Amino acid sequence: MINRWLVFSACLLAGGGLGFWAASKQGLVAGILLAAFVWLLVDSFYVVRFLAWLRSAQNSESASAATHLPPGLPGLWGEAAERIRRLSRRQDQLLQDSQARLDEFLAAMQASPNGVVLLDAQDRIEWCNQMAAGHFGFDARRDVLQQIANLVRAPAFKTYIAANDFSHDVVIPGSASVPGRVVNLSVHAHSYGKDRKLLLSRDITAIELAEAMRRDFVANVSHEIRTPLTVLSGFIETLQTLPLKEPERERYLALMAQQSQRMQTLVNDLLTLSRLEGSPHPGGNDWVNTSALFAQSEQEAQALSKLLAPHGHDIKFDVGAGFEIAGVQAELYSAVSNLVTNAVRYTPDGGKVHVSWKILNDGRGEFLVEDSGPGIAAEHVPRLTERFYRVDRSRSRETGGTGLGLAIVKHVAQRHSAELHIESQPGQGSRFSITFPSTRVRGIQTA
Repeated sequence: MINRWLVFSACLLAGGGLGFWAASKQGLVAGILLAAFVWLLVDSFYVVRFLAWLRSAQNSESASAATHLPPGLPGLWGEAAERIRRLSRRQDQLLQDSQARLDEFLAAMQASPNGVVLLDAQDRIEWCNQMAAGHFGFDARRDVLQQIANLVRAPAFKTYIAANDFSHDVVIPGSASVPGRVVNLSVHAHSYGKDRKLLLSRDITAIELAEAMRRDFVANVSHEIRTPLTVLSGFIETLQTLPLKEPERERYLALMAQQSQRMQTLVNDLLTLSRLEGSPHPGGNDWVNTSALFAQSEQEAQALSKLLAPHGHDIKFDVGAGFEIAGVQAELYSAVSNLVTNAVRYTPDGGKVHVSWKILNDGRGEFLVEDSGPGIAAEHVPRLTERFYRVDRSRSRETGGTGLGLAIVKHVAQRHSAELHIESQPGQGSRFSITFPSTRVRGIQTA
């Protein structure tokens, strides 16, 4: 600023000196006035250039003076332009940093496993992530600034938002719900800022299904144990209170032993399932000989056939020899045994059970059990591996089944990276197969 006054004063002195030199005292005032006018004219020219630069920066797409070099202005106007440019550049950097942090925050919310919706004070959608768009059926761009009550029409949700009590969540159907398969969402609102709301949604369908399965599991276990216990209690009371002849006594004791064995089988299957779910997956270093595995299963099948069928079954094992499967022998035997004994149990007297093992063209190994039983309707097939699920509950009890066999088979197959396939039609029998990956099958290694 001092330099500006010095330059102005110098101009006046120069103009006055020239005027005095040209016209003595009369020219002194005229020279000073002329110098002042010239100085103002030049300064105004710099001002116009300075303002033009500011307007150019303001009207540019970047809306920043930092991207436009200031004009070559001397003195105060040049310094002002440079300072404005530097300040604008710092503001731009701060804006870019803020935008980057905002983008990172939005990316984090996009990656959230929960749906996130931001509402303004009028309950209009300001932003939502893709998970929320899927949950509620939003279009993340089209539905911005739409009233959420116009898009989410569940009465429970409208009541929840209107009550403005967000101490709990609300469960509503999701947009993916279809007849026969309801998708449930848990929606929880949180107030923030000035009357704004944050909505969090999550799909709880699987959780509710797991809870229902847990309740059914407990109920089924209780029922399965209560039935033989009731029989045992009745026989024990009869033996204690009534004088029985030896044949009756032996018959009652045999029935008691049968019910006791039934409970023991159930407990063993439950323990097997628990062990399968709680232990790490088997590695590929332990190899099980298929010949010994299938031979043991064949003996069990023949013994069960004699017990259940007066005329027996036509049981055929076509398993070859010379192969090994990587895994746990006890688990593999449990899976193979369950498939074979199930086929025997559900095949009528005199029916056929065919068991085979072969190596497929792609190197995988397939264990297959086919029977000539009554077959299974298509609606039951997807649920056969559920615990305690039975197509014919009375038939299962007659044959001594616990309803856990195929659940065990499924877990063993999964633990050995194998696939369980079930094919069946009413009146045409059933096919159960376990296909092992080529990495878990090999020929017997000879020394």
